[in-house]
Amino acid sequence: MQAVILAAGEGTRLRPLTRSRPKALVPVANTPILKYVIDALLKNGIREIVVVVGYRKEHVIRYLTEQDLPVRVVVQEKQLGTGHALMCAEPFIRDRFLLLAGDNYIDAASIARIRAERNAVLVTDHPNPSNFGVVVTKDGLIREIKEKPDSPSGLIVSTGIYALDRSFLRYTAEHQEVPDALQAMIRDGTRVVPVRASEWLDAVNPWDLLEMNARLLPQIEARRAGTISRSAKLYGLIRVGKGTEIGPNTFIRGPVIIGEDCRICPNCVIMPNTSIGSRVTIDPLSYVARSLIMDDTAIGSHSRIIDAVVGEACRLQDHTATWTTGAVLERDGGYQKAAFGAVLGDRVCSAPFTVLKNCIVGNNAAISAGNTTVTGVIPDEAVVV
Repeated sequence: MQAVILAAGEGTRLRPLTRSRPKALVPVANTPILKYVIDALLKNGIREIVVVVGYRKEHVIRYLTEQDLPVRVVVQEKQLGTGHALMCAEPFIRDRFLLLAGDNYIDAASIARIRAERNAVLVTDHPNPSNFGVVVTKDGLIREIKEKPDSPSGLIVSTGIYALDRSFLRYTAEHQEVPDALQAMIRDGTRVVPVRASEWLDAVNPWDLLEMNARLLPQIEARRAGTISRSAKLYGLIRVGKGTEIGPNTFIRGPVIIGEDCRICPNCVIMPNTSIGSRVTIDPLSYVARSLIMDDTAIGSHSRIIDAVVGEACRLQDHTATWTTGAVLERDGGYQKAAFGAVLGDRVCSAPFTVLKNCIVGNNAAISAGNTTVTGVIPDEAVVV
């Protein structure tokens, strides 16, 4: 059996994080989402894998090459829809195949379930079905998939994972989106069955990465490399990368993953559901909990980072704090309720004593005035004074 992974899109709702990388390469528990998808296929013995790339394709190609993963890469030059992306892989599809999104987590057990079917959609229940394609079934068959309806008729949604055969391509030749092509195939009388996923995760909004991070961290393999002070206290499931230093009197409770060549200075506290990338520095007396911190970031002393997503190469000065409250954010012309501390894009700088309260801060933004509370959405390149 073959597999086609669609990894050509940006993931616009995850901005500012996807300004610098496609959603498929956003790291969760220090692993890009795309890698989880490929691993689930490999665990099922599926090694003929085509990855369709497009947006920021050079990043995906570089990652796949560095990891030496057994995949073939094809390019979708213009992002014209999922059906169009699948047609880019058409020359390499022979018969039965799985079609997957490269930017959602899927486990190996779910792949094992759906690969046994010929025409099937992997489905799951979701509390916010209007963000997805809602699946309507009757007599054990899929009758319709309603894409992102305002008033969904149920909680069953499509995961965007399908078991198909080559004959499906005649529908994607006429429809730019896979759900539309599938609907046309159903209208022509093809039986399509729903298959329940055992575990599937998606981050619709950037703060959703915190929940995904918490769900995936218990799967890490415990390992404590690097240099750990004798007076440091480490409890639970913890992975520490090589070259990392854990300073005296630091307290860490897992699940926590810390990448390579990090420096966790004395008297820090790292609490559960936290992932810290590589080459990260956390200065003394700082507290980090329930957060996702990407590579090359530096956090100053006496900082308090909770419920935060922090992009690459950020510089947060001493006494930076995130503050989690419920808020209504205005994004992309609409309003969204959310409860998180902060989402920071890449290369964000904060002055000392900055408070980040339910805010999204764009790439290369700078908070230059100390003793400042930042709320709402701050655009890329902005300077807060």
